[in-house]
Amino acid sequence: MQIVFMGTPNFSVPVLEALAGSRHQVIGAVTQPDKPKGRGKSVVMTPVKERALELGIPVYQPIKVRDPEFVQVLKNLNPDIIVVVAFGQLLPRQVLEVPAFGCVNIHASLLPRYRGAAPIQWAVIDGERESGVTTMMMDEGLDTGDMLEKASIVLSPDETGGSLHDKLSAMGAQLILSTLSKIQDGTITRTPQTDENTCYARMLRKSMGDIDWTMDAVSIERLIRGLNPWPSAYTRWDQKTLKIWKAQVLEQEYEGTCGEVVYRDKHAIYVKTGKGTLSLKELQPEGKKRMEVEAFLRGYPVEMHTVFERSC
Repeated sequence: MQIVFMGTPNFSVPVLEALAGSRHQVIGAVTQPDKPKGRGKSVVMTPVKERALELGIPVYQPIKVRDPEFVQVLKNLNPDIIVVVAFGQLLPRQVLEVPAFGCVNIHASLLPRYRGAAPIQWAVIDGERESGVTTMMMDEGLDTGDMLEKASIVLSPDETGGSLHDKLSAMGAQLILSTLSKIQDGTITRTPQTDENTCYARMLRKSMGDIDWTMDAVSIERLIRGLNPWPSAYTRWDQKTLKIWKAQVLEQEYEGTCGEVVYRDKHAIYVKTGKGTLSLKELQPEGKKRMEVEAFLRGYPVEMHTVFERSC
């Protein structure tokens, strides 16, 4: 089949590579416009654009895919199917109706759970036992189209948003090849979604990482893992931001204020939470590199009864 691919971030790249290496032909890659990035605000290509150019695939970057000029571009390309993964724009009906076989999306959750922008991170934050990817036919809703195929994975105890991201990206690249083969030979099964057991994986914001120490230790530890590597979890200490990259839940309860350092030695910092205790394992002082707690304490002595606070 002749495929138009739509995607933008790193998550999309393995899928593009799998399609380009398959028996199908990728006739165009559609991605978001380049944006300024970093302190110098230099314009940076999206990961999909960069890889598509390396593969010799024509790249299109419409500001809005619903623009009549771009819809005509798609019609002129005349794809058999459009494959979408983490593109960043909802597709209007005039785009959905262009390809003969419709538009197929790869979504990083086991639909109908976790529709929305950040299903990977919320699966970790919510303590889900498993996650996965789903291929689905696209409609005008947000991740509401008929489900086609699924692949699942059990989350490891130390799963982070970053590690799950990479696993699901690779799984999606394999699943889409199976889905396309079944669509082409007419053996695919479409399963309508219901709203039962669904939830909305809302977009991540930096402020989400501001740790509320009145939460229980289990929830805080999941938050730390889910927001790793972005936007990261953090607290306020010595009038500066202190990022927390890794922690361990302890069952011991201590007297004190939520956020208070209730035990410390040269190898550990224990912090009281609303329920349980959190042992901090990997930290990053403002303007410095990430470091194990032992290295952190050599340069930043944290006294007993210090209280970590929220930034807001």
